[in-house]
Amino acid sequence: MSAITLFPSQLNGRVSAPPSKSDVHRALICAALSGGICRIAPVSMSNDIRATVGCIRALGAEVKPDGDGMIIDGTDIFSNKKAVFDCGESGSTLRFFIPIAAAGGVDATFVGSGRLPERPIGIYLDSLPKAGVECVTKGGLPLSISGCLRGGDFHIPGNVSSQFITGLLLALPLLEGDSNIILTTPLQSESYIDMTVACMERFGVKAERTDFGWFVKGGQCYLPVDYRTDGDWSQAAFFMTAGAVSGDVTVSGLRRDSAQGDRKIAELLGRFGAETELGEDFVRVKKSKLSAVDIDARDIPDLVPILAVCASFAEGKTRISGAERLRIKESDRLKTTADMLNALGGRVEETEDGLIIEGAGALSGGVVDGANDHRIVMSASVAALGCGKSVTITDRESVNKSYPEFFDEYFRLGGKA
Repeated sequence: MSAITLFPSQLNGRVSAPPSKSDVHRALICAALSGGICRIAPVSMSNDIRATVGCIRALGAEVKPDGDGMIIDGTDIFSNKKAVFDCGESGSTLRFFIPIAAAGGVDATFVGSGRLPERPIGIYLDSLPKAGVECVTKGGLPLSISGCLRGGDFHIPGNVSSQFITGLLLALPLLEGDSNIILTTPLQSESYIDMTVACMERFGVKAERTDFGWFVKGGQCYLPVDYRTDGDWSQAAFFMTAGAVSGDVTVSGLRRDSAQGDRKIAELLGRFGAETELGEDFVRVKKSKLSAVDIDARDIPDLVPILAVCASFAEGKTRISGAERLRIKESDRLKTTADMLNALGGRVEETEDGLIIEGAGALSGGVVDGANDHRIVMSASVAALGCGKSVTITDRESVNKSYPEFFDEYFRLGGKA
């Protein structure tokens, strides 16, 4: 991958938030499972969404572009009883489709690239064989499954990845029998589960929260509906933070009542001291004096890299905790975040579950290893705005995983390369 060199600058103006990748994943899948024809819009074709579209097609459904969205025809869903599912580098795609393919009785082989073959799937290897699904793997990908998923009780830890729970929630309504998802550890990233349940309900399917997890009635049917996706608070966080450290940026297309947990970014930037204005569908953030805060990241792990950037420009010591799951993302994201900021003259220390950032109010500049991690590259690009000299970042193309338009918007707002 190629590198990019960015120069100190200010970002000013308005940018529209891209469609929420998390919401698009879920809506496309629910539409396909409806067995009818649905329009999902807007959709941004990031690499992760391309992976999900490919897996929907592997199940036999049709997906066609339509203006700013996609038309999903699920008439022939599960018509392919043997298929290969290429999940690219998308952990969501992999963990969502394993139980879905099993629910449809598909003999499936799952493959992936980047770090995905090494990322954990052991929760399914423990729980699915007890429910009628044979799993063949040497520990990661490729993974082959066969058999048909049966309803019942699924004991799932809540502190590894909410994606396993979402995969089961999407699949279990399709089964004949009722099911229970029983949490064996406290739940983290609950907002992502809330997004799943809300999306399912839009398509006519329900999962009931219980004291122990969720009850899912079998024999339900997804209904075909047209669906408008949320703006992405996770991606908006980069430009909002850019405003906080170097400029005046308004991000539009954001729902204040969104189920996305990362909507908390506006509150957190305000706690740092940034001047923030929340409108009906926008957030405006202006540069001002920043001061350190303590952050519990259990429900907002994706925000940690960009929050660490903000903390580096704040006075005092910021502590981020509850983020141990970041070690099994596209990179060991606690390590790569610390390495990124330290390479730019910051003072960041890793802990077992987070980071300690000694803010100095400024960074010097330097060379950053993007680690083929989209969130590291975008965070480093925001950090470059307030550095004393240029910043060179490797793996610039990794932003295509989630936000292909990132650098176009960055330069339009005044970024310099």
